[in-house]
Amino acid sequence: MNKNLTLEERFKAQQKLSKLPRNSAKNRIMNRCQITGRPHGVYRKLKISRIALRQLGLQGKIPGMVKSSW
Repeated sequence: MNKNLTLEERFKAQQKLSKLPRNSAKNRIMNRCQITGRPHGVYRKLKISRIALRQLGLQGKIPGMVKSSW
């Protein structure tokens, strides 16, 4: 994008960028649930989605988590 460089240098830089894999950028990485693969509603610390967390809690597989009702 630097207009001060020669056309040849800019072309070489463009070729280097095009050789990089598309998914190599850090901002393209998406948090996904380890159990279901769901991309939305994922708790970062647990790495599972809210739905999977609820199911595991209802099954009693998460210590300290109890069903709540009001």
